[in-house]
Amino acid sequence: MIKVLLVDDHKIVRDGIRALLSGQEDIRIYDEAGSGSELFRQLNSGLPDIVLMDISLPDISGIELCEKVREQFPLMKVLFLSMYTSEEYIFNAIKAGAQGYLPKNISQDELLHAIRAVAAGEEYFSESVSNIILKSYIKKAQDKEPENLTQSSALSKRELEILRLFAEGNTNPQIAEQLYISTRTVESHKNHIMQKLGLKTAVDLIKFAIKHHIIDF
Repeated sequence: MIKVLLVDDHKIVRDGIRALLSGQEDIRIYDEAGSGSELFRQLNSGLPDIVLMDISLPDISGIELCEKVREQFPLMKVLFLSMYTSEEYIFNAIKAGAQGYLPKNISQDELLHAIRAVAAGEEYFSESVSNIILKSYIKKAQDKEPENLTQSSALSKRELEILRLFAEGNTNPQIAEQLYISTRTVESHKNHIMQKLGLKTAVDLIKFAIKHHIIDF
């Protein structure tokens, strides 16, 4: 059972999300909060698996709150659901340690998919958010001199293959199916890739793949 704690300062939004998630056998609303201080009071009595939070809160920004949550509870995951989808907000959320970012106009199916993906240890960014991330990075990469391929050369043929498939948007199960290996093996390879390259997030992997022409845009 995936336990979700909602953080939004509008009760009508919390009620709507609660209604959307009701009836799911594997997801339940653990609790809800309307502010950062209220969230920490809730966390004192127990921990959810995922904090589903907005950026705009009355007493603290969602970005700062995410940093505090990840610092104090590193195993707990943060998924943003916000009307703000500018590059600045998205990148600050990633820097703060968020595992995902969604605009508030997504469908119920995508919200459920994102919650399940993040709970399974993956990062999830909606298509529109992913496009903002990639366009921003591509623009910055084009403005810089090409870097050498020393790091990518350290990867094995299989690791490069998995990196390419992941950067192209395939999930761990989809990569496993294409390469005829287990999902756990894919996860192990991804962990090794990140260790070799000194990377921390899925977004970092995608950036690396673009920068070193492992995938083309």
